[in-house]
Amino acid sequence: MTDQSQAVNDGVPSEHTDIPTAARRRASKTKHPAARPPARDDIPNFDYLRSIIQRHLLLLAPTARTRPQRVHSAIRYSLLAPGKRIRPMLSMLTAYGAGRFDTAAMDAGCAVELVHTASLVLDDLPSMDDAEYRRGQLCAHRRFGESTAILSSIAMLNRAFGLLSSIEGVDYRTRNRLVTALAGVVGSAGLVAGQERDLNERNADLNLSEVDSLNRLKTGVLFVASVQFGGLVAGLDDEDLGRLQAFGELFGLAFQTADDIVDVQGALSTAGKDVKQDGAKPTVVALAGVDTARRRAGEQLQEAREVLADCSFDTAPLAALVADFERRSLR
Repeated sequence: MTDQSQAVNDGVPSEHTDIPTAARRRASKTKHPAARPPARDDIPNFDYLRSIIQRHLLLLAPTARTRPQRVHSAIRYSLLAPGKRIRPMLSMLTAYGAGRFDTAAMDAGCAVELVHTASLVLDDLPSMDDAEYRRGQLCAHRRFGESTAILSSIAMLNRAFGLLSSIEGVDYRTRNRLVTALAGVVGSAGLVAGQERDLNERNADLNLSEVDSLNRLKTGVLFVASVQFGGLVAGLDDEDLGRLQAFGELFGLAFQTADDIVDVQGALSTAGKDVKQDGAKPTVVALAGVDTARRRAGEQLQEAREVLADCSFDTAPLAALVADFERRSLR
């Protein structure tokens, strides 16, 4: 349940990357709804992709003018704060490579972003990490109080399930599969397990393999959900979905390691959140050192690329995102 984002230009993908012509040909056959994302030739600009995700989240967020205004304001405060939006980007780029680019993929990814944001609100509470800052601003419980922060988190979780259950242009079987998968991601075999273990089972006896297992629950499950949800709405088969699971786990582990490096070496002004929070907790960085942790994360990203190479659809958009993340966060 970590978030590595914060300064608008810190670690955010921003370069143009060429997308294969075959993908563009597939794009020309895709019908977009009226309130559609930009033309597919714009997608390689990751900053621009993030901006349309931000606008979509704005549409999904409740207005602060309707009751209960305080809860709705808290939702908007947390959800719309600056972030990398890497999870919805993963969903959209997966679907894009598989030949689909419309608001269905963006809705699926934004459902994951709602869950992620809700998890951050809970993660920051005094009873958990007792954080002060998140995404460059005071944590929700410090701005609105603990009770409202908790209620806003519950509301965002519910909104995520509602969003998946009503995605347009997706058959009911796929919608049911998305909802069922998200229940597993959030529950006691997913994020809840990760946070419980992080709070009460992370001790000095953990080894690197056990830390990896914990990080798969804290971070990896949402990366897996992001790419698999994009694959589901695009109609990928179970073999490719299995490969996407492996890819998401590897990318999530590398992402978490980069976040742990920020905790050791970063500052509030650049990270946008509290640093030095891990303290004596065994993390990959604490157990292996910064240099080894960085090298290990690079190896995980290389493994992730190799998994992508085995997929039956165009994975160049995902590979471009991985390369951009590595360049900005691990070098």
